[in-house]
Amino acid sequence: MEKINYTLKRSARAKYMRLAIYPSEGVVVTAPWGFDSDLIEKFIYKKAHWISKKLKYFVGKTVLKGSKRDYYKNKTQALALATNKIVEWNSFYGFAYNKISIRRQKSRWGSCSKKGNLNFNYKIIYLKPNQLDYLIVHELCHLKEFNHSPKFWALVSQTMPDYFKLKKELKNIIA
Repeated sequence: MEKINYTLKRSARAKYMRLAIYPSEGVVVTAPWGFDSDLIEKFIYKKAHWISKKLKYFVGKTVLKGSKRDYYKNKTQALALATNKIVEWNSFYGFAYNKISIRRQKSRWGSCSKKGNLNFNYKIIYLKPNQLDYLIVHELCHLKEFNHSPKFWALVSQTMPDYFKLKKELKNIIA
């Protein structure tokens, strides 16, 4: 078995060991302070197959790296872009929404809360126009159908008949 490189983060708040894989950081293990390093090594060894599988997931994908500084620099532009696109696409759908927020998320492009809040990753500014349109429509449609049922996809396809292709494209770009 090959050696797995990882970053160890110690946390006073952690109660358990946690394993995560990020495209920009690689394998990250978070462990409580005082946790035995031999246990950490055994944990990683036990999860080696899963780690290998997850690392292969990132092969061939486009990873958009960004820093906190990048986020603060582009947050206003991303909010204006999202707001304009929501107004544009919602002129068709006419759904009621609450707040639009821009966040610095590691793994999501967007989300919709039960309260009607629409949240987007600031990196939407790097998407192609049709990918952004799909993302906006996707989250807008969650205001009516809070799931991924056939009804939801029927709503999306009203304005995005090629949604399946765009969905696939977006999955190959990691925020």
